[in-house]
Amino acid sequence: MSDKTMTLTLHVWRQTSPSAAGEMKQYTVDGVSPHMSFLEMMDVLNEKLTTQGEEPIAFDHDCREGICGMCSMVINGKPHGGHRGVTTCQLHMRHFNDGDHVYVEPWRAKAFPVLKDLVVDRSAFDRVIAAGGYVTVNTGGAPDANALPVPKTESTLAMDAAQCIGCGACVAACKNASAMLFVSAKVSHLGHLPQGQPERYERVKNMAMQMDAEGFGTCTNLAQCEAVCPKEIPVRVIAELNRDLIKANLKGG
Repeated sequence: MSDKTMTLTLHVWRQTSPSAAGEMKQYTVDGVSPHMSFLEMMDVLNEKLTTQGEEPIAFDHDCREGICGMCSMVINGKPHGGHRGVTTCQLHMRHFNDGDHVYVEPWRAKAFPVLKDLVVDRSAFDRVIAAGGYVTVNTGGAPDANALPVPKTESTLAMDAAQCIGCGACVAACKNASAMLFVSAKVSHLGHLPQGQPERYERVKNMAMQMDAEGFGTCTNLAQCEAVCPKEIPVRVIAELNRDLIKANLKGG
């Protein structure tokens, strides 16, 4: 891979506050190494802006290891840049070419209001999780929890769903801003474990109701969510949520 640096033209969404009108602003970034991550490139731009006495671009980040789900950016129209199984912090500049124009925007969803620049309020996800409540199974410490027998097939399905990092890319990619993949992953995770059985149907109803109350849209099965999910959560979990929701409504509890 070449070590030659690049010059990029960035078109970045700037918005000073939730009530302010935002706009795309253009910036030139020189000396971009192909070894940089996208967030490192944004750091370089912010250092330049700070040196020039301008307000740096606000964006979410934390672990920068593809674990926390904070790095929420729509890059050239695709959440996290559109590469399979990759978060924004794992997106490297080798995927871009010298002279490219790159468009950077926040998640676009009614339930994710913009706070500033590329930072959105994703506390709606927290409220959906809280609506699911706690499990009543007394598992004690980790050794006690591991003493509960779980079939291999079920534990694998549970772990597949538990990989969800709650980044919200599924919402940003969906034309309806649906949170079905996120909510389904949380429901599926506990639905495949014995610890999640006592409150299983109450949980799915409460989480689905909270999801609707937050203003997320409906699912129309286009699977755009699966395509952009950095942890590649399959849309199969949405079918599982729908089945549990039907059962919950039939049970009337």
